[in-house]
Amino acid sequence: MTEILKDYNSLGDVKPKKHLGQHFLKDENVAKRIVESLDGETDLPVFEVGPGTGVLTKYLIERGVDFYALDVDQESIEYLKANFPVYEKRFLLQDYIKYEVSHSRFNVIGNFPYNISSQIFFKIWDDRSRVDEVVCMIQKEVADRICASHGNKTYGILSVLLKAFYDVEFLFKVPPGVFIPPPKVQSAVIRLKRNNIEHLSCDESMFKRVVKAGFGKRRKTLRNALKDLNLSDAQRSLEVLDKRAEQLSVSEFVSLTERMS
Repeated sequence: MTEILKDYNSLGDVKPKKHLGQHFLKDENVAKRIVESLDGETDLPVFEVGPGTGVLTKYLIERGVDFYALDVDQESIEYLKANFPVYEKRFLLQDYIKYEVSHSRFNVIGNFPYNISSQIFFKIWDDRSRVDEVVCMIQKEVADRICASHGNKTYGILSVLLKAFYDVEFLFKVPPGVFIPPPKVQSAVIRLKRNNIEHLSCDESMFKRVVKAGFGKRRKTLRNALKDLNLSDAQRSLEVLDKRAEQLSVSEFVSLTERMS
């Protein structure tokens, strides 16, 4: 490990790019804590999203993880290959959102670019049968939404979709000052661990449609929010449709979807 990292520079010539939403973590203690929070099966490959300057990567290496790091920033990938030449083939100039992982099971880690974090979570939801665990740093506001329970105004689409298949845990807050450049928002680290539900008892594509439609007009009752789903007279008369989306638990959304099909 010492030989691998002896010439490592925490920032080097890589410049954070505003259009990519890059804020490079510079606090080693926070970086180590994030990697240590990944506590699932250690033999599973880990895909790091947005490695930047490798502040998390080096702790994945130290831990002996079978990792792959994906970034759309060519400057970052070239820098990482130069600083970690032994692992050159594990640094991929790829967009995780579009990348097709070939492994049957894997974990995800990263300091997610804040401007596309929701898209990353939708990708994780699409890969829910294969993604066992996720540890990530995101905007605190997004973390609060994902971790929120029903009845809370921050409860939303990702809260429902992710909690249907994952146990979600808010781990810790991260202040702006530990980044280069400092973001204008607070950050937080959360962990998603796959639960034991292999499949929902409803059509899962329809479940996603119902959840997105319900929160698309969250101030309206579900009867109004879901009207574009062409409900039958019997479906429109359901008492649960008198509620708003934020009032329904995950299981209630599943039950509602069953009755929508």
